[in-house]
Amino acid sequence: MNGADAIIKCLEKEGVEVVFGYPGVAICPFYNSILDSEIRTVLIRTEQNAAHAASGMARVTGRPGVCAVTSGPGATNVITGIATAFADSIPLICITGQVNSELLGSDVFQEADITGAVESFVKYSYLVKKAEDIPRIMKEAFHIANTGRKGPVLIDVPIDIQNASLGKFEYPEEISMRTYKPTVKGNTVQIKKVIKELEKAKRPIICAGGGVLLSDAQHELRSFADKHRIPVVTTMMGIGVMPTEDPFYFGMVGNNGKPYANRAMNESDLLIMVGARVADRAVSQPDLITENKVLVHIDVDPAEIGKNVGPTIPLVGDAKHIFDDLNAEEFSCSHEEWIDTLNEYRKTMAPKRKPNPDFVDPAELIRLLSLKMKEDSIYVADVGQNQIWSCGYHIVRKGMFLTSGGMGTMGYSIPAAMGAKLAAKDRQVVAVCGDGSFQMSMMELATMRQHDIPVKIIVLKNNYLGMVREYQHYTYKDHYSVVDLSGSPDLEKLSAAYDLPFLRLSDMENVEGVLDEFLKEDRSVLLECLIDPYDLVK
Repeated sequence: MNGADAIIKCLEKEGVEVVFGYPGVAICPFYNSILDSEIRTVLIRTEQNAAHAASGMARVTGRPGVCAVTSGPGATNVITGIATAFADSIPLICITGQVNSELLGSDVFQEADITGAVESFVKYSYLVKKAEDIPRIMKEAFHIANTGRKGPVLIDVPIDIQNASLGKFEYPEEISMRTYKPTVKGNTVQIKKVIKELEKAKRPIICAGGGVLLSDAQHELRSFADKHRIPVVTTMMGIGVMPTEDPFYFGMVGNNGKPYANRAMNESDLLIMVGARVADRAVSQPDLITENKVLVHIDVDPAEIGKNVGPTIPLVGDAKHIFDDLNAEEFSCSHEEWIDTLNEYRKTMAPKRKPNPDFVDPAELIRLLSLKMKEDSIYVADVGQNQIWSCGYHIVRKGMFLTSGGMGTMGYSIPAAMGAKLAAKDRQVVAVCGDGSFQMSMMELATMRQHDIPVKIIVLKNNYLGMVREYQHYTYKDHYSVVDLSGSPDLEKLSAAYDLPFLRLSDMENVEGVLDEFLKEDRSVLLECLIDPYDLVK
């Protein structure tokens, strides 16, 4: 057994079923060894998307996704995908090939200091120096990636280490790292304090972030909110914690959230922030969420608590464990007047759109699509205006909503949807993107075709980088710069080139029939929807 064989053996021990990647000489021993394994390999068309696809798989399975690329440009290309996962706390194992150990630092062909380059975007990174270290390193990497605040771990393996002979292979059954022991259980005293405040509160609210989904705590949180009739709002990454039409769910907060959700959070007297960073997109004015209220901040990462705003009650721990403990406590609280007030806000403050009848209304399109999709479907939104419309109008029932939140990476949706589909073969997966973000990952249509990954794709086409154009509309009074997407491909011809069925909607006249046709078969379909270039998300 050589080092490459050992890496594959470790992946098998961890139950890895798919590796996304792009080979090169420095990672060839790895890809040679994987041929003797049952692990499926998926050739992505550009390395960034290998990390996005692994991210989509990780978010559906709850286990680290795996990607493997070569040294030099292969490794540097994957950085954006790693940074995207890091910003949203998605567990990844990123394996990079590296030049021969004795040549490190001599600027040889395709050498890049990738462990140094990704330092600010990973939970941890390894440069493997001995083949004998591989089992320990791999075990540690999976442990680090998927515990505490989850995130990507990079393992850089020189080609000579991949080829080096290994003595006896022993994969550790357990791992204990002296310097890495994340807190899981919440402090009992702090939990009692939260309950005491809930008993006094007249206007409590829970703001749930992506950390609730990452800890698989949505059932526990829903049970708690339902039992004690506590309203819930979410950040963008928390969409899906509550079913959209749950009577206690009041929508997404933040710059592009629901006005009544923001008002609810601001007027509360007790705010329980759980699994959220209190970052600028969700909370543009941190002072407002501490003014005249008790702030409880629950997070598995102690570094996040107090980073942007000082909580009254800090509570470090895993959301699932904490809500288990909260659900076990017997107490009573009553705030029917608060719920009536929020329901009135929802009625009177709902955004009112005036869509152009000559084009597709993206908001209504997404609403209808949601209702026609299967209940457990996975909806993957890209970044741009399409993302904001998706956040505002997609209806989550028993499914999932995936997007790039913290980094806002265009081109995320198609590769992430591919990873999600491979993880959940029996579930419907739809990627929704704009014509700008589509062109950042349209090369993956070849991957979908080659590997038979039936993802359905909707392109909201307005011939602009819509979100930037909208910002320039408000900020620079329609003085537009570098946002015109003229020269974009004919998507009907592009679909034919990839042997994809193609549909087009130019207005809302036959929207229901076209959506039915789009969804009826479990095969890839590309649907182009023509959007008013001057439509706004606000």
